[in-house]
Amino acid sequence: MLDVLRHAFIDVLQAIIPLVLFFLVFQVFHLRYPRRQVMKLLLGMAFTAVGMILFLSGVFLGFLPTGQDMGRFFGSYEEKWVLISVGVLLGFLATFAEPAVRVLCYQVEKASTGYIKYSLMLYTLSLGVAVLVGIGMARIIYGIPLSYIIIPGYLLAILLLFVSDRDFIGISFDAGGVATGPMAVTFLMAVAIGAASMMERSDPLVDGFGLIALIALAPIIFVLSLGVLIRLRKGDD
Repeated sequence: MLDVLRHAFIDVLQAIIPLVLFFLVFQVFHLRYPRRQVMKLLLGMAFTAVGMILFLSGVFLGFLPTGQDMGRFFGSYEEKWVLISVGVLLGFLATFAEPAVRVLCYQVEKASTGYIKYSLMLYTLSLGVAVLVGIGMARIIYGIPLSYIIIPGYLLAILLLFVSDRDFIGISFDAGGVATGPMAVTFLMAVAIGAASMMERSDPLVDGFGLIALIALAPIIFVLSLGVLIRLRKGDD
């Protein structure tokens, strides 16, 4: 545990220190915030660093090994549909619990003055990721090449750009970024790698990875599809 904490501490310092130095240089030559505000910002960065250290330690001590063990357990089932069902459930729950997703949904509702509801965005994103994670698990089971899913998926997204409500276009691509947050990367990817390691004639490097690409695609398709429905509803009105 101490070794994991030490590595997390070093990694976080390497990430945070350049940002702090950049801020201090900008503070001296341009911003010139009052000392009290500077202290608040530095305190906030310190809290961020502590949180990142604890989070990364938790990932390497708990999330990754647990996810891989769960993937191996369900991947060893003879009834392969169980793995797909578990993937759908975990995809929904991981996205529903993702802090970055909730922040995005809150910002969307605030920026749209309540026109696009927080709950509507949250459930749309969670459902989208759930479906694509299920497809990702099916890809692992049946050995489907990733390009067979990614290429048609992005072609569909491009087509939806022309028919979706324009308010949803920017949101959809931002949502693709926030959905691939810590919950997805550290847990769902570990489950996929663990499941792939239990499949005959399956290479975890080839079949286990790629799930994050599907998770990033899911919000784009589903939010744009929501925009199509909103546009049709506006037309009816």
